[in-house]
Amino acid sequence: MTEQTTSIRQKKYDVAEDLQPNSPAKRNIGPFSYMSMWLGDGFNIGNITLGSSIVVAGVATINLIQTITAAAVAIMLIAVVFILNDRFGYRTGVPYVMQLRMSFGEKGAKWASLLRGIPGIVWFGFQSWTGALALGQIFRILTHGKFSNVWVCFIVFVIFQVLLALKGFKSIKIVSEIISVIVMIGFLVVLYSLLSNEWGGTFWGFVVAFLGNYTAIILSAADYSREVKAGYSDVKRFFLYFTPIFLAYGATIVTGAMLAAVTGISSPVNAIAKLFDSNGFILAIEGFIILGVITTNMVANIMPPAYVISSLFKVPQGISVALIGVLGILSFPWILVQDSSSAGLDMFIKAYSIFLGPVTAILIVEYYVIRKHFVDLDKLYDSKNMVPYSPNAPIALFTGAAAAFAFSNVSWLVGFFVGGLVYWLLAKYRPQGNRVQF
Repeated sequence: MTEQTTSIRQKKYDVAEDLQPNSPAKRNIGPFSYMSMWLGDGFNIGNITLGSSIVVAGVATINLIQTITAAAVAIMLIAVVFILNDRFGYRTGVPYVMQLRMSFGEKGAKWASLLRGIPGIVWFGFQSWTGALALGQIFRILTHGKFSNVWVCFIVFVIFQVLLALKGFKSIKIVSEIISVIVMIGFLVVLYSLLSNEWGGTFWGFVVAFLGNYTAIILSAADYSREVKAGYSDVKRFFLYFTPIFLAYGATIVTGAMLAAVTGISSPVNAIAKLFDSNGFILAIEGFIILGVITTNMVANIMPPAYVISSLFKVPQGISVALIGVLGILSFPWILVQDSSSAGLDMFIKAYSIFLGPVTAILIVEYYVIRKHFVDLDKLYDSKNMVPYSPNAPIALFTGAAAAFAFSNVSWLVGFFVGGLVYWLLAKYRPQGNRVQF
């Protein structure tokens, strides 16, 4: 069968400006900028903290080889699912929150979009608080202990990131290109300093935990691919994901595990302060941490949730971005970042992965199997005539989530396969349950 593709029309629809289809002429992100985005996103404190969760009370639950293998398996799965789900956005220029309409209906899509928005906001708050801790360390050293107020640093840091993000993906392109290489050097220095330490659990649980850290990003793959310049095949785009994520995510996971094993501290900021005596070295590393937080939040935790808010309340991009800053503060990141919360962070990832796996599978089945790569954008954006809810998608979502809950240690994998299978069976034997017909 000849693959149907969707033409991107120069037409305005009755939605917020940032939710309009992005035409090829407006796309300005090339391969270097795109890979820089994922490099910058991978080198971040959240990923190091996830790596540190391998170590419990100073004892590693899996050894170094298992850690590297689990990370490699997770990264390969990330890249494969990413390329499957990014094709819709790359071919149509349509963001994730509008993509959801195909399966969930006009109003159902708004509720389903919260599954991407909420994790993004929580991660934004978590990353920003960790960056504020690093900023506090810098001020403590520079002022000889006279100032290190984390709360002041946190509020200022959140405002700074919101201002950076006001121009959307244009800001992301510039920031990621400048910062990603610098941050990579900093984290590799820390990893090198730890390579003389090794140790030796439950392997697949960590594969899913490592995979789960990207499931929210994978779900909204269309938000990113719609910004990439036209002309890149699926294979080329696969390597635009796999290569930088393999380098960045792999290095940070191993660094986090080794850092926690050496110091016995789960918080990377506090562990680095304990590990290195030189104030100059600490200043440099804390600076790299702050830059990593900025790139990660710009790529993964501000714009996708901002699209969700634009869809829910039909507000301009600037207001949506500002609301992300406020909600990030209200997510209580100072609790999540505590040493005692490392296991809780791992549980949080597994909890929302229960739902994100089925949703991702539903979108992939919808686009490839049911619609066979073809979408009528006029009907997709026709809010007045589109049905508000479509029952097949929620049935598949909650069935997949229930299965994932029953197998919590591999929740995302189980939810993905069960949710996708149930949605395909419902489409085949209960087509009337999919009311979004176009």
